[in-house]
Amino acid sequence: MRKPTPLKRHDALKHLSRDHHHGLLLCWKIREGLKKNVQLDRIKNYTDFFFTSQLRPHFKFEEEEIFPLLGDFHPMSVRALKEHDRLKDLFKAEVVRETFTSIQKELNDHIRFEERELFRELQETVPKEKLNIITKKEEEIITPDPDDWEDKFWK
Repeated sequence: MRKPTPLKRHDALKHLSRDHHHGLLLCWKIREGLKKNVQLDRIKNYTDFFFTSQLRPHFKFEEEEIFPLLGDFHPMSVRALKEHDRLKDLFKAEVVRETFTSIQKELNDHIRFEERELFRELQETVPKEKLNIITKKEEEIITPDPDDWEDKFWK
């Protein structure tokens, strides 16, 4: 079976794709930390920082600006919102190894879904004029560099 041809990412979604790249790096950092048996509190400190500074504003933007473009009851919007809620709960969950395993797996799967399916749907169904309107709004979100963290437990 042939893979679908990659779609050139619309400018309105490029910043979100960069955020997704950082999210995938978080998943890798968690896996590395677990593999090296790093103290879970060290991983938790970083995931708290990442959630607050990166994911929370990213989720808020998607929920307020992106998903409504598909409609409140579009199956992809509904799925993405449920996954956001699940991830928010995981980031608040008890500090145990299984929590971090779940975060990295579920965040990875969520990002892949948005990049491969939801963004494709947006680009194929939402008029470019509507996508252009959100481009400027996304550029206004300023978040710290997720690599500006002193305790690089993943190295």
